[in-house]
Amino acid sequence: MQGKVEICGVNTSKLKTLKNDEMMELLQRSKRGDQAARQRLVEGNLRLVLSVIQKFLGRGENPDDLFQVGCIGLLKAIENFDETKLVRFSTYGVPMIAGEIRRYLRDNSAIRVSRSIRDTAYKVLQCKERMIAENNREPTLEEIAGRLGLPLENVVYAMDAISLPVSLYEPIYSDGGDPLTVMDQVRDDRNTDDHWVERIALREAIGRLNPREKRILALRFFDGKTQMEVAGEVGISQAQVSRLEKNALSTIRKAITVS
Repeated sequence: MQGKVEICGVNTSKLKTLKNDEMMELLQRSKRGDQAARQRLVEGNLRLVLSVIQKFLGRGENPDDLFQVGCIGLLKAIENFDETKLVRFSTYGVPMIAGEIRRYLRDNSAIRVSRSIRDTAYKVLQCKERMIAENNREPTLEEIAGRLGLPLENVVYAMDAISLPVSLYEPIYSDGGDPLTVMDQVRDDRNTDDHWVERIALREAIGRLNPREKRILALRFFDGKTQMEVAGEVGISQAQVSRLEKNALSTIRKAITVS
């Protein structure tokens, strides 16, 4: 979004804002059917829509589409807002706009979820929005499950099923420099830099051994044979196998230590 001046034909640099008192007056007029007040409410809250869709960018969706869907959520918020609750409109509008966008992304996702799970998730989202409006806070999954009379695991499973996949390159923090992405936070305990260095050093050390030493080590440590069995296969004495094995291991140890 940064640097983008127009979205859906709207010049974002000239968007209006409304003071809280003006917002309350327009909401009351809109409830009475004043279409001009409703229009001013929409225009005065487009910045709110823009701030919400910021969280959903970078997932391959067209910003114009998200903006239009967000505006639908804004219209629903204007229609359903109860000014007697003494809650700021933005506190109520943000989850309504975000919920509308999530529904759009869920219904248009390439990952298909069964109808029953989607229906459950839709009920959960509706219940969540109602409880936010009632209590001015986000309810827990346990509270939502209790309100709907559903097992907690069904609520958790339904919400997980419609969760949007996150790109490994999605920024999660920025302090003026290069952003920190999800990939930076994903740890691979097996393929670390230290292990790669050790593997390279070991490969180079084994490469310095002669063919007989390599064969002895392979028979001993890969095939698991005894020194007596190796001696019979290679055609030398067990004492020679023992000496060659020690020399080979010593060569590898020194090479790795130096590296």
